Amino acid sequence: MASRKHATAEEMARAQKEISVSEFFAKNRHLLGFDNPRKALLTTIKEAVDNSLDACEEAGILPEISVTIEQIEDDRFRVVVEDNGPGIVRAQIPNIFGKLLYGSKFHSRRQSRGQQGIGISAAGLYGQMTTGKGPRIESRTRRGKAHRYEIQMDFTKNKPLITLDQELDDWPRPHGTTFAVTLEASYQRGLRSVDDYIKQTAVANPHAEIRYQPPGSDEPRVYPRAVKEVPERPAEIKPHPYGVELGELMKMLRDTRCRWLSSFLQEEFCRVGPKVAREIIAAAGLGERSYPTRIAREEADRLYRAIQKTRISAPPTTCLSPIGEERIREGLMKECDADFYSVATRPPAVYRGNPFQIEVGIAWGKPGEERLEVDQRGRIRKTKRKRTTDTEDLLGAADEPVRVLRFANRVPLLFQQSSCAFTKAVIQTSWKNYGLSQARGALPTGSAVILVHMASVWVPFTSEAKEAIAPYPEIMKEVKLALQEAGRRLGAHIRKGKRVASEYQKRNYIEKYLPHVGVGLQEILGFDDEEREETVEALRESMEAARKI
Repeated sequence: MASRKHATAEEMARAQKEISVSEFFAKNRHLLGFDNPRKALLTTIKEAVDNSLDACEEAGILPEISVTIEQIEDDRFRVVVEDNGPGIVRAQIPNIFGKLLYGSKFHSRRQSRGQQGIGISAAGLYGQMTTGKGPRIESRTRRGKAHRYEIQMDFTKNKPLITLDQELDDWPRPHGTTFAVTLEASYQRGLRSVDDYIKQTAVANPHAEIRYQPPGSDEPRVYPRAVKEVPERPAEIKPHPYGVELGELMKMLRDTRCRWLSSFLQEEFCRVGPKVAREIIAAAGLGERSYPTRIAREEADRLYRAIQKTRISAPPTTCLSPIGEERIREGLMKECDADFYSVATRPPAVYRGNPFQIEVGIAWGKPGEERLEVDQRGRIRKTKRKRTTDTEDLLGAADEPVRVLRFANRVPLLFQQSSCAFTKAVIQTSWKNYGLSQARGALPTGSAVILVHMASVWVPFTSEAKEAIAPYPEIMKEVKLALQEAGRRLGAHIRKGKRVASEYQKRNYIEKYLPHVGVGLQEILGFDDEEREETVEALRESMEAARKI
């Protein structure tokens, strides 16, 4: 058998070629959340809804979003997502939906759902790869006419190919966008499904009205808004010196238009004033009037180390838009019918120079179970509260692990729960101190829902699929503190309920045996029946009076 000929350096050189980012993700679509047909359906809807919410909020419009899933064949579905947002300028539509890594939020340091400019174009790419059909987009701005585009993606060059460009005269809405795509998918109900995602989105976005029509349904499910105010638009901030690495600092020095090093530090970074700039420059052994573009690598290294050693205030938090305690409570009450709610918000903190804020909400106690309540007259009564919502409740049974709802910038995280910083923080919190049962290394058990939300200008996801938060020590610490704060209120409520239950049980014992005490006193003291009843009633009144003291 003849031996195979080995390749030469020249032959290997001829085989080298540039790889398009679209071509890379077409081969590695699992990195973006398109692991399997079921997850692909969820990821497609998630990316489209997130874009719609971002656009509406940025334009100051209360979101009205419609999601429709239509089953075409056994393994093929058509997804349509409509919104009442500001619309998209005609020239930008092909690039936004047909080009990966194209967007306006990657370089922006303010809170938003989208970050990389990959999601919605990747959904169109997946549909094209599995069915041969690209996405169809219809959009209209306030001042323009409606346009319809059908595009295909040339993933070897990462650019869109327009197959249809049509102007529409009878578009039904004054402004908004419709995204439609046919893809190979699988629809299932239950946890980590599209249904679950829509419901959790309604919890974290109580200002949005969502209409959702799953396959085989004649009427859409409506999730009405509970808040009629658009969240305040976060402001954009400059990078913080602590969040810049040496390579990025060298690039900023090369690209700046500032003439002097002192003005460079003050104008290119936040929280750097004249005094701090002088401290940094002196510690680096440089001059205030040094030319930034002429600073060598060794000098840039000294400047970087001086920045790390200088005390600089934390970045401003105007770039964040947390949900807020009242809105978290309203969102939980709207979609989670519980007996008690506890909400806690931590002050803003910083990781790697990026500001972030942690919010926690807990819903506890499932309706339909018997509860003890104290009325206005101080009497304890056993009640059985009925459900007040018609939707499927998020609360589980009392002997099941609690449900953890994870959110990053108001977006639900449904997969990779065990590797997420939020889940690890919940497990590491001692819930026995707050009245819940918990085995070592496991989630607590009880009829409860724990919501954890992180608002940040840059969320440290563990992958491009944006399914879990990396366990940075700063993030873990803030989540634990928020959980403990909300947990203390829950523990006080549970302990109060146990005290009421104990008193109720004691009263039942007294009520049960008080007539027998009357009979015994009648036999000993020779009371007649009327005196016996009067004595029993006097004892009962004395017991009530003693309880009120």
